[in-house]
Amino acid sequence: MKLGEPSAAGDAIGWIGGDGRVTRAGGQESAVASGHPAARAGPPPRWPAARVAAVESLWGEGFVTPGAGPEALRLVKPLGLSASVTLLLLGGGLGGPAKDISSSFGAWIASFEADPELCAIARARAATGEPNSRVTVESWDRFRPMFRQRCANHALSLEALRGADPAPVLESMAAALRPHGQIVLTELVSDDVPDDTDREFAAWCRLDNRLPCLPSSADVTTALRRLHFDVRVVEDMSDRHISQTLGGWRDAVKAMEAGPRPTPSSAAAFVTEAELWLLRIRLMRRLGVKLLRWHAIGTA
Repeated sequence: MKLGEPSAAGDAIGWIGGDGRVTRAGGQESAVASGHPAARAGPPPRWPAARVAAVESLWGEGFVTPGAGPEALRLVKPLGLSASVTLLLLGGGLGGPAKDISSSFGAWIASFEADPELCAIARARAATGEPNSRVTVESWDRFRPMFRQRCANHALSLEALRGADPAPVLESMAAALRPHGQIVLTELVSDDVPDDTDREFAAWCRLDNRLPCLPSSADVTTALRRLHFDVRVVEDMSDRHISQTLGGWRDAVKAMEAGPRPTPSSAAAFVTEAELWLLRIRLMRRLGVKLLRWHAIGTA
């Protein structure tokens, strides 16, 4: 899908114009784009039920990014998880990664999510889930990270920085690990810092509710080595990530074509997600933004 073409949700939902604004079918702009008074009544929730439903129809129940359970399990495979292992998980989202990892390996998962709305949803789901669940859900502050020391064997971070300095986050994660603990981390990086006046970059940051800054790959690698971690793997996952993103959209559009016409709230949620993910892919292709994976092993 290109700018100026129908959105991934189809003609009945809207268009993404060359100026980055979303226009409804029939030429009506969204309330936010048009400056409607409803848009100025106060900040609406970032994760209303319609958006949660749209995101889960794209990426799978409990997931807010592509790949779903298979990708989460692939990421933790090197850690050798078992029923005797505790995993510190940052970026738990709606709870899907923690649930799938724990049910597959029997591990204890201490899941942390910085977005208060996502955290509340994940916590409520965990509370009403399996009675013998080994998953806990807590909030955390990525700008003032603090975890209980020596509380976990290994750690997994799923794009959890979102503008925060990698060094203090990794330092806090390292302090939470027992000797020879391992860290697997995925993060969007850019070795050429995008200009925050770039319209597409600024629009993406706004839609994704993140600060307009990305670490470089060296920032993360250097921080891990300073904490006495042996960095074994730095993998560029960008191509697979883009394929997973486009595949999720193809499947969702097919399901919408085969099913009933989406409600206005569902249509609006899909338009917003289409714009967000279109911009993300364009930044990866145009500005060299990459999604990397690190696997590092503590040497002490």
